[in-house]
Amino acid sequence: MEKPEKIIFQTAKYDDLVKIVNLTAQKEVYIFEEWFNFNYSLSIDEENFLIELIDKHRDILSSYIEEELKMEFIAFLLGKIRFRTKNKRGFYDRPLKAVINNVPFNGKTDFMVASGIEEPQKPYFFIQEFKREEKATHPKNQLLAELLAAIELNKTNLIRGAYVLGRYWHFMILEKMAENSYQYFISNSFDSLDFEKLKQIYVCLQAVKLVYCND
Repeated sequence: MEKPEKIIFQTAKYDDLVKIVNLTAQKEVYIFEEWFNFNYSLSIDEENFLIELIDKHRDILSSYIEEELKMEFIAFLLGKIRFRTKNKRGFYDRPLKAVINNVPFNGKTDFMVASGIEEPQKPYFFIQEFKREEKATHPKNQLLAELLAAIELNKTNLIRGAYVLGRYWHFMILEKMAENSYQYFISNSFDSLDFEKLKQIYVCLQAVKLVYCND
């Protein structure tokens, strides 16, 4: 198999990624247990915020294009999480570059939590939204490419992310098993217009902030 000359996140294809690295999908969900069972109690204010978010978008969210989904729904949710601390925050539409097995990976990420205040430094978590552009590929593959780049940059062996298809969120974990060998896990979908599921999404994002974005 001939490797592609480069990978651009926005147009990343799974068939190209597996020409560069050994990439295996795993069905086991045990790896999400710690993340999904994070002990976090929502306040009344937080619950009311989520209820109002659903009520405001229930009848229209399915018609949103990517920028509307990001600015009208996801950005409000992320703003409530308040990812910003003295040494990290959320970044929108920022470039990311890495070289994996002699192939350049680059592009702009929809959203990432990273160390740094003015410029992103070490990435911890990514969210990739659905794009309806003609050349865009499935957000799962875009997210996989970003996570591969982040593992290479961080010199670590595990990183987390999520991709969003309209009202549905999927969480992902990518793990490096050995040199040039990775496995990834995708959760069941979470319907963000279902109150209980949106609470679970919110708790997962709080776990990212409080647990998984710390060295």
